[in-house]
Amino acid sequence: MDATFPQAERQLSSIEKMIIKEQVTEQIRTVFDPEIPVNIYELGLVYNVEVNDRGLVDITMTLTSPACPAAQSIPVEVKHKSETVPGVTEANVNIVWEPRWETSMMSEEARLTLGM
Repeated sequence: MDATFPQAERQLSSIEKMIIKEQVTEQIRTVFDPEIPVNIYELGLVYNVEVNDRGLVDITMTLTSPACPAAQSIPVEVKHKSETVPGVTEANVNIVWEPRWETSMMSEEARLTLGM
């Protein structure tokens, strides 16, 4: 890379974006709802992770309910952990309520862990 070309102006390749997406997903798998012994990814709370050409990550997710006691802490933790991934310039966590979360969105692993 040309030393005069600022890092912020460099566009990520498709492979770099795929790697970043996988690493962000792995970081999200370390976030747990304090009341449930399963990570939020396996619970099905994360709907989408997108990485743009500049390293901006958009995460679309929900919570188990609008009244979730961890509604303030979980999105902050997702943002913080996502921003530790090399190549991520910023992470935006977008909380949505549609589609509404339901237990059918959980992975098989989560269902087994919770005895469902």
